[in-house]
Amino acid sequence: MNVPKNLLYTPDHEWVRVSDDFIEVGITEYAQSELGDIVFVEFPQVGDEYKKGDVFGTIEAVKTVADLYMPVTGEIIGINDEVESEPENVNNDPYSNGWLIKIKISSQDELSDLLISSEYEGVI
Repeated sequence: MNVPKNLLYTPDHEWVRVSDDFIEVGITEYAQSELGDIVFVEFPQVGDEYKKGDVFGTIEAVKTVADLYMPVTGEIIGINDEVESEPENVNNDPYSNGWLIKIKISSQDELSDLLISSEYEGVI
């Protein structure tokens, strides 16, 4: 199972890529393999604000629907339009073309609550 070391993770199987001004969020390779073929992603609206742990959308596979959880508190500043039109990108490339949202973080301190790759490997 691919668990990139340069990312952070949640126990709910979201990954987080930290940039200077924002973070990108997606679901892990493990999560997409458990869900199966992704057919639809319900995205939040740009400008929406959520608290850490809030459901920000859903991801639908052929046989199931799963909630997507905010890894940190913040404002949605972008969504992946490509995944909106081609949800299979999440299956094909979950850590690059399959990212879901960009968030402007309210508190950098919440990043310390996320898991590093070795901790996430213990979860899966």
